[in-house]
Amino acid sequence: QVQLVESGGGLVEARGSLRLSCAASGRSFSTYTVAMGWFRQAPGKEREIVASIRWANGDKYYADSVKGRFTISRNNARNTIYLQMNNLEPDDTAVYYCAHQRVGASGYGDWGQGTQVTVSS
Repeated sequence: QVQLVESGGGLVEARGSLRLSCAASGRSFSTYTVAMGWFRQAPGKEREIVASIRWANGDKYYADSVKGRFTISRNNARNTIYLQMNNLEPDDTAVYYCAHQRVGASGYGDWGQGTQVTVSS
C-alpha cells in the first residue's frame, strides 16, 4: 500500500507562489510506479488533473490552464514530487491532491489527503 502525504498548501495573494510537496512511502517504490500527478478540485467543480510525471523517463504533462506557471518535479531518492506554482490566480483556488499510478493500472489509484490552496485577489 502506497501512502501519499502532501504539504505546502496555504493562503497566498494573486501573483504569488507556493510549492507543494508529496512524499510517497512504500518499499521498492520505483519498481511499481508508472506515474505520479497533481490534481485539484475547486468547490462545485470536478476534480481535474494539473500536472503529471512519468517515473521511468521523467516525461511531464501540464494542463493548459497552468502551462508556463506551474512546474512538476521529483526527487527519486526521496520518492517525492513537487509542484512549484508561480503567478497564482484566484481560479487556482482548490484542494490539491497528489496521486500515484501503479504498473498495470489504468489510472491513478492511490491518493493523498489533499492540501488547500487559496489565492486571494
